[in-house]
Amino acid sequence: MERLDALLSGVSEQYSSRLLAAVRFAVEAGQQTLSRFCKHDLQVEKKNDKSPVTEADKNAELLLRERIQHSFPHDAIVGEEFENIEGTSEYRWIVDPIDGTKSFICGVPLYATLVGVEWGDESRIGVIYIPALEELIFAEVGVGAGYVQGDGELATPRVSSTTSLADSCFVTSQVSTFYEVDRGAGYLALEEKAYITRTWGDAYGYLLVATGRAEVMVDAIMNVWDAAAILPVMIESGGTFTDWNGNATIHGGEGIGTNGTVHEEVLATIQSAGG
Repeated sequence: MERLDALLSGVSEQYSSRLLAAVRFAVEAGQQTLSRFCKHDLQVEKKNDKSPVTEADKNAELLLRERIQHSFPHDAIVGEEFENIEGTSEYRWIVDPIDGTKSFICGVPLYATLVGVEWGDESRIGVIYIPALEELIFAEVGVGAGYVQGDGELATPRVSSTTSLADSCFVTSQVSTFYEVDRGAGYLALEEKAYITRTWGDAYGYLLVATGRAEVMVDAIMNVWDAAAILPVMIESGGTFTDWNGNATIHGGEGIGTNGTVHEEVLATIQSAGG
């Protein structure tokens, strides 16, 4: 955390107190999850929707909630694992302690800790932290974005300049979700057009797009805690984040993140496929 504080001290006048706090909270919670990562005695439960949850998910979210309530007691909180907390300010924190719990359970290091902050009805702050890879990206709409990996220097993330889907890397979370919402044709059309398709998904897929390593990330099913941190990061990295109709929102129940230049082609491809 000392190194993180040193990095943030250089941009403390640029960003709001909530952005700086969101980064610290995400890193602290993400680091905590590592204590249970790749552990054979990890306790896994099934929720009502059959999705898995672990002790690590719950403990990390409790830590996030404790930090937020202590620092910003009037703000609302929405999380994946526990009940919403109402607030009296215009700010709402939206957290996902482990985005990619299935990856976490399987010992795959592509899971993330996500922290987003809404002001009014607009997503303004986003933090994506990949604990096992030590990758961190954060953004505040209208202010800027930062990216750091391991012991590297803080840099400004930028999307790629690729202009066609035929030259793009398309990533997603789980192919079967497209078929769950009758959008399998849309997935197949994107896979056919893209240069390469991989399932480096969840928040990590959007991080890849934001840092110029992929061009398209698509989710057929998305909860608000999956999306809240994504939109600010994509916008401030020069890309786009929309629903399947092209609306820039975290409440669409789906998501398309692109480098911007291929966004219209992605939408057209999905729509022409009827998906």
